[in-house]
Amino acid sequence: MSCVKVFDLSSIEKKVKELRKIAEKPNFWESEEAQDLSRETARLQNRIDKFNDTQNEILELETFAEILSETDDTELQNEFYKRATLLIKSIEEYQTLILLSGEYDSGDAILSVHAGAGGLDSQDWASMLYRMYLRWAEDHNYTIKLIDELSDQESGIKSVTISINGDYAYGFLRGEQGVHRLIRISPFDSAKRRHTSFASVEVMPILPDSVEVEIRSEDLKLDTFRASGAGGQYVNMTDSAVRITHIPSGIVVSCQTERSQHMNRATAIQVLRSKLFEKTLAERQDQLNNLQGDKRVIGWGSQIRSYTLHPFQLVKDHRSAHETGNIQAVLDGKIDDFIMSFLRLQNNKG
Repeated sequence: MSCVKVFDLSSIEKKVKELRKIAEKPNFWESEEAQDLSRETARLQNRIDKFNDTQNEILELETFAEILSETDDTELQNEFYKRATLLIKSIEEYQTLILLSGEYDSGDAILSVHAGAGGLDSQDWASMLYRMYLRWAEDHNYTIKLIDELSDQESGIKSVTISINGDYAYGFLRGEQGVHRLIRISPFDSAKRRHTSFASVEVMPILPDSVEVEIRSEDLKLDTFRASGAGGQYVNMTDSAVRITHIPSGIVVSCQTERSQHMNRATAIQVLRSKLFEKTLAERQDQLNNLQGDKRVIGWGSQIRSYTLHPFQLVKDHRSAHETGNIQAVLDGKIDDFIMSFLRLQNNKG
């Protein structure tokens, strides 16, 4: 069938055989990459199983169609339409997996939200975005872990970083990276004027141990401080929170939610690895854009999505042009349509 070529089944099966051959090596399961390989093998096998189930169902429905062309069987007809509807849903799910074919799409994600200029309005907007992603992750049964949070005593958050763990977390969320703009009547303005607020979202993959990212100890500045906020009373009793500055790049990462300085440092290093990896990829892309004459400006003016609460209600993605007037549903985490629109757009470009 032609869909075999479209879904590239042969290359997936070849990859699974290669991974299983690696797993047969002596002492493999004692190695650091064993868990990552096992997860990747299971993910690819799931694709194969889904394809085979879909192909078998198509063959059975073709048989049903032949019978129905020769007889008027109401019960069989109802069964045919019921199974055809489920088949369409299954194919749509498989198509989603095809869209999530990036090297790290199947893995976990680190997501950060940073308030932009604008004081309390932007900090409140950052907290609204944070809540939106928490709701989305909860709806998809992902595991959420708070890594660091810098809140404001008056309102909102200045920045927050979390990990979102589960199949394809990074693949789904990577398109959320960028600047998000909110237009509304400010709740902090006594004159009830309309304000525009900005917040940036950063999304990085949690890298497998097998990915090499050079981090030299002499390039790191380590500061400890007393944790505050989430984590419970225990973490507030000692200087367990960790802030690491990578001197060559200027990247700063913090973690304060673990119970020990050692654990906070390990988590901060994990975030730093992802940030350095993303920085390297971004630099390569910038070089490519310069060669191709791509002069797009990346900054506060290059928002990916606008959320308008006044004078009308509309959420619009400026890349895919997908939009909806149900802004409350979006702020409650119903962003799958935006995620899928972006993935389809990227797939069409590819």
